[in-house]
Amino acid sequence: MDALGGLLIIDKDGGWTSHDVVAKCRRLLRTKKIGHAGTLDPMATGVLVLGVKRATKLLGLLTLTTKAYTATIRLGRATTTDDAEGEVLSTAPAAHLTDAEIAARIADLTGDIQQVPATVSAIKVDGERAYARHRAGEEVRLAARPVTVSRFEVLARRDISDFVDLDVVVECSSGTYVRALARDLGAALGVGGHLTALRRTGVGPFTLEHARTLDELAKSAEDGAPLLSLDIDAAVRTAFPQRPIEASEAEDLRNGRWLEPIGLPGVYAAVDPDGRAIALLQESGRRAASVMVVRPSNL
Repeated sequence: MDALGGLLIIDKDGGWTSHDVVAKCRRLLRTKKIGHAGTLDPMATGVLVLGVKRATKLLGLLTLTTKAYTATIRLGRATTTDDAEGEVLSTAPAAHLTDAEIAARIADLTGDIQQVPATVSAIKVDGERAYARHRAGEEVRLAARPVTVSRFEVLARRDISDFVDLDVVVECSSGTYVRALARDLGAALGVGGHLTALRRTGVGPFTLEHARTLDELAKSAEDGAPLLSLDIDAAVRTAFPQRPIEASEAEDLRNGRWLEPIGLPGVYAAVDPDGRAIALLQESGRRAASVMVVRPSNL
């Protein structure tokens, strides 16, 4: 693996923190230069995007504004953490709820909404994570903030004693808490609700199809197989629009110079005739300037 690195897309197992995953991957790849693009709760499984070596600089620029999940919501019980790991706050019969009633309340939680994040979120309150304050016994109050839930759909319903379990699919903006959707759905139906399972199936353009478990990654390391999910060029091509450039323009970018704009919005990739990503550009006025030089002249 060269100094440019690339992306690791991990299918995280339950019980692991995002930090645990990074630490394990640092050992397997024998480098400290690994970071992650957004956390995933320990109870959750699924897609976690890691940057390796120079690709860590990509993480803040990746368009990872959309996330996709499958989840199970239990109606009839509210908990302190809005998931199965919290203490029970209340229990109420939910079997009487009709599919139409549930669908109506789900519709209210779809689209552009104001959401109060989960108490155990990683949001900082006066410099400290909300979950740390909660675990210390403090009463945590978080302000509602705008999020977008583009899809919130029931795939299956199971009536278990007085509870109703809903298997759902959720597609939403970054910053949306699926456990808060479970909480708010239960509250709107008057029975309480919490999350019992959560699996992230996609982060931006990266899906479970790109992902490997840590066990699979360890086996690849033992076998001497490639460890990166995507090298830096494939990662850039997957995540950004592309602008073909000439070799002379590539040399300009590698040495810190800018190009003429061509009218492309947002951040895009400048790709040389050999298909290599040279820089990520953003246009302003009469310049298309680098926001990251992927291959500077000293590499």
